[in-house]
Amino acid sequence: MRKRILVCGAGGFIGGHLAFRLRQEGYWIRGVDLKHHEFREPPCDEFILGDLRDPAVASRAVDSIDEIYQLAADMGGAGYIFIGDHDAEVLHNSATINLNVLEGAQRAGVRKIFYSSSACIYPEYNQTDPANPKCSEDSAYPAAPDSEYGWEKLFSERLYLAYARNYGMQVRIARFHNVFGPDGAFRDGREKAPAALCRKIAEAPAGGEIEIWGGGLQTRSFLYIDECLEGVRRLMDSEFSGPVNIGSEEMISINGLAELIMEIAGKPVLIRHIEGPLGVRGRNSDNRLIRVKLGWAPERPLREGMAKTYEWIARQIG
Repeated sequence: MRKRILVCGAGGFIGGHLAFRLRQEGYWIRGVDLKHHEFREPPCDEFILGDLRDPAVASRAVDSIDEIYQLAADMGGAGYIFIGDHDAEVLHNSATINLNVLEGAQRAGVRKIFYSSSACIYPEYNQTDPANPKCSEDSAYPAAPDSEYGWEKLFSERLYLAYARNYGMQVRIARFHNVFGPDGAFRDGREKAPAALCRKIAEAPAGGEIEIWGGGLQTRSFLYIDECLEGVRRLMDSEFSGPVNIGSEEMISINGLAELIMEIAGKPVLIRHIEGPLGVRGRNSDNRLIRVKLGWAPERPLREGMAKTYEWIARQIG
């Protein structure tokens, strides 16, 4: 019989792509989400349209499942996470989902579960220098994330590890660093910087103007979706629980990212810097541990993924 896999958050960006990857590998897939995928319905054998904050939905979702990929969360880009207006919802919704999925899985006898954490768990005090952020896995404590989103992710990491210790579940935890690509949000207020900048540049006339929050000197690394999925699958098939970074080490400023997209589009535009939520000053994946534990790390150039993403968003805009 084919292995039966549950993808929580299959109606979202990463979860939707993961369902396609797992289908290519020949697994039976059940998806669960609050919503259907906005751009490309994942090829699930069964899809539950339901709210994992409801324990009954979580129990139904995990029934007769061999492995779980838990990617469901209340999340978004800086314009959603860092303004403070959604803090209570983010904490409550994501924590409730994780509590329900884990307890349901434990009661149903599911032995293996992947949890998607985030680089947002890393301490703000280690990310004040845009040129030299510290994001090694062992730097997470003393804890001081820069958002409630990061605090919830850190709490849930500990929750999964506690279930592993107390109930013998196999858990795998990855800290994602700014995953991007086609088939993701680009104008709903939850989009992240790559999609937002692609949209702005695609919509602007040549010689026009786009807005960027802050001075644009804050740095990040961005990981294309295909490499994210490769890292997830390698981690899930390994003997390492994590947490481990899954991200690129190709750091770039937000201004530099905008300039890269302009080059890809063949469309120079002016940048106007305005006030807005920024997050930490610098963040970059530290891939030393993943190389040791998985013998692999993301290496594809940022330009390659950004070209595919810009082309897709430009087509959506028409």
